Amino acid sequence: MPLIGFDELLADLACPRCGAQLISRSGAFHCVKCAESYPIISGLPVLIDFSESIVSLKQLQSHAADSAIRRGRNDAFRRRVTRAMLQTNKVTPANAKKFVLMARALSDRPKVLIVGGGSKGVGTEYLYDDPKLGLIAFDIYRSEVTQFIADAHQIPLEDASIDAVWIQAVLEHVLDPWRVVAEIARVLKPGGVVYAETPFMQQVHEGPYDFTRFTESGHRWLFRRFNCVESGVALGPGDQLLWAIEHAVRGIFRSVNAGIAAKLLLFWLRYVDKVIPTPYASDAASAVYFFGTKSGESMRPRDIVEYYRGAHGRRVSTIRE
Repeated sequence: MPLIGFDELLADLACPRCGAQLISRSGAFHCVKCAESYPIISGLPVLIDFSESIVSLKQLQSHAADSAIRRGRNDAFRRRVTRAMLQTNKVTPANAKKFVLMARALSDRPKVLIVGGGSKGVGTEYLYDDPKLGLIAFDIYRSEVTQFIADAHQIPLEDASIDAVWIQAVLEHVLDPWRVVAEIARVLKPGGVVYAETPFMQQVHEGPYDFTRFTESGHRWLFRRFNCVESGVALGPGDQLLWAIEHAVRGIFRSVNAGIAAKLLLFWLRYVDKVIPTPYASDAASAVYFFGTKSGESMRPRDIVEYYRGAHGRRVSTIRE
């Protein structure tokens, strides 16, 4: 696993409040400018400005920095079983391979930041298995693959210190995704690569930590200050239909297991995506993705109308200057 060593990481860490250098002293991290101190909990630095976060120090201390959402062994086993039986997503692994190649083209050993890296998402094995990458992973809870605990609204890293950023199934769980994307742009070097994957039509997951959804056009506008390399549907209408069935059955029977059983029985619905044309899939996707590179320019508001990739009929007259 190519996670970079903490000594190397320390050189890039910055105060989440003011952006100044951090030093390690007396079992905590201290800002050399604003004198703010950041504790170490369960062996990990907690680099969060709690006055600006939904995460509280008391909460982290009471859970020993474990996730506030239950992620027990039974849940992990259930996820593995359902993933093995239902996994037809070939888009994300293919995109992960492209992401690795693009990152490696930037540097001999590119620094790759995984935002929300508390667990390994689909396709990330290509990142974790590549010894030529220098991975940095954080989340708001500790895990075997997180190096520090932080809030993505204030990424505690130096400006232009990262070559590439991977953010998968995270932006729906932050209060202000525009601020998070601005932080991604800040820590990326000029020309740095970003890959984002975000739900469009999915039911609530992770309970009180679920806030936002994006159409493909909305997702592009979110990354409007990035050049678009590629974007599209990560999970199609068939997957979206299974989400809806699972949660409807879960509600009828008041049972998570009943919902999962229904999803497993109707697993074949995912294969309808093979016969749905891309424009129709875009209008009814379960999740969308965006590949981009850091740019000094931004899309104009009227550009996003022309960007629309879906199949809905429309009459749009665009007046060009």
